Amino acid sequence: MKKKKEIGRGRAVKNNIFALGLLWRICPSMVVHEAVVRFLGYFEWLFYSAFFMRYVIDALEKGSSFGTIMVFVVIVAVVSAAMSLYNSILNGHIFPVARAVINKGLYKILFRKSRNVELECFENSEFYDKYTLAMEKADERLIATAEAVFKTFFGAIASVCAFVFMYQVDPISVLFILFPVIGNFIFNRKLSHLDYARNRDMAPHNRRIAYINRVMYLPEYAKEMRLTDVFKLMRRQYREAIKGLADVTKKYTAKAVVLHWLYVMFTFTFIFEGLLIYGAYRTLVSSSMSLAQLAVITSMMVSTTWILIGFTDALTALFKNGLFIEYLRTFLEYKEKIPEDSEGADPGNKIESIEFKDVSFSYKDKEVLSHLNMEFREGKTYALVGHNGAGKTTLIKLLLRFYDPTEGQILLNGRDIREYDLRKYRNLFATAFQDHRMFSMSVTDNVVMGEDIPEESREEEVTRALKLAGAYDKVMSLPKAADTTLTHEFDDKGAVLSGGEFQKIVVARAFVKDCPFKVFDEPSSALDPIAEATLFDNIYERCRDNTLVFISHRLSSVQNADWVYLLSEGTVKEAGTHRMLMDRNGIYADMYTKQAKNYLAVSEEVSA
Repeated sequence: MKKKKEIGRGRAVKNNIFALGLLWRICPSMVVHEAVVRFLGYFEWLFYSAFFMRYVIDALEKGSSFGTIMVFVVIVAVVSAAMSLYNSILNGHIFPVARAVINKGLYKILFRKSRNVELECFENSEFYDKYTLAMEKADERLIATAEAVFKTFFGAIASVCAFVFMYQVDPISVLFILFPVIGNFIFNRKLSHLDYARNRDMAPHNRRIAYINRVMYLPEYAKEMRLTDVFKLMRRQYREAIKGLADVTKKYTAKAVVLHWLYVMFTFTFIFEGLLIYGAYRTLVSSSMSLAQLAVITSMMVSTTWILIGFTDALTALFKNGLFIEYLRTFLEYKEKIPEDSEGADPGNKIESIEFKDVSFSYKDKEVLSHLNMEFREGKTYALVGHNGAGKTTLIKLLLRFYDPTEGQILLNGRDIREYDLRKYRNLFATAFQDHRMFSMSVTDNVVMGEDIPEESREEEVTRALKLAGAYDKVMSLPKAADTTLTHEFDDKGAVLSGGEFQKIVVARAFVKDCPFKVFDEPSSALDPIAEATLFDNIYERCRDNTLVFISHRLSSVQNADWVYLLSEGTVKEAGTHRMLMDRNGIYADMYTKQAKNYLAVSEEVSA
């Protein structure tokens, strides 16, 4: 299991300062009110325990008039009511509004950052883990961090004040404060370490239970659950996981009981009982302490204990939040290699040529492309073919600048693509990827994908694209036609299409986008032969003025391309027209012949 990352105390402190600064930038009022409410909370505790009690009892012992005491009490009551009203306004209005502002502001920053980092970050497990940890309940954790900062800061000041007040009343009484200090800083800390170790040992079992709970209600597992006896295996795993949790609990129970008993005794029992016995002796036996002093130290005893507990809890939370802020800070301070908002030259809206010039690319120290050379000319149709892992998809990712070459250049109209404004450059391309994703939005939105299409022609453009992709009849059969929501994520009446139907929606995206260069990555992999032939006819007809690139394993579907590049071992092994490559009798011809034999065999079986 991966070891939990540790950060130093200095870094943890800096992280919390960073979090406070980030919160201030998003919502300054939250920081101010959080500081004020923590200050008032500690002030109220100290005031009532150290000053209020002492004043009232002293006034009674000195025979002060009832009116004088009542004036003081009324003033305190008015101030207390004002503070209570302030707290009510905070919790009823200011904090809820501020939380919404923080949620909006923080996730705007996070989403903008996640949109701006290069694709490699999402394919890097370490970076992606940090990203997901940074995003998880980020607004709540940021607010909790600010709360912990001010509770720690004002808690430390309040603890010092409590010590001073108790020392002024009776120097010896201060010694009793050592008990909760020992209870919180020694035994409570040991309990925290034990809880961490216990949770760490429980994690594999909890993950197994969570997996089984999840699988039991996911629809993609439902068929296998009913057609096989896999439920028996899962039930056995569940029981083993429960037994594992029980074993871990037994392992830590005795130590946890002892530590918790010591924590309670030192934090509460020893100080309460000890200070009461000491005060009673001084007041009743030696007569060396007044009733007012006894009332103050007993009241201060309670307040100081809770102040210390709050301070130590806040301090612990401060360092615990330090790791979360580390992920957040690392993510936000990451310097993008290919920032999505990078500015540059305007590429215009015409592609005369794209040239891969001696391009090599390595991913995680493994060479994927090696000294690759190829060229795409305006208005021509190209096919990229080859076995899995030959580098076809990587080549397209380089073309779209998801990555930059390790060596060599990619030139658009004779100029390095790294010199162009990235978003304007990518707008030159429409893509239909094999590993497509559907969004929980309407069919229309899934086709348009945010493209700036005039509202008056939007419906017409979407309809044309759906017809060309072969998806129109299916979409029209849906409850709300093109306005039907895809997936059941937010709409129980949403449509869940088959793989082939989804693929047609993806192809429609490429049809609807007005751009000079279109890429189709296995556009017919989930289609039957008739639908495939129709789709390719439509692509050739509709996109005859575009530069087209097909990635395909079915060589029969690309034989009409103007030029074919066969990739193998990360470079171009053969290039030419279909007829030229067949005449060469090389790798391409061998692949095509083998596929043709399979097609003929299937055809003969069907005829028989």
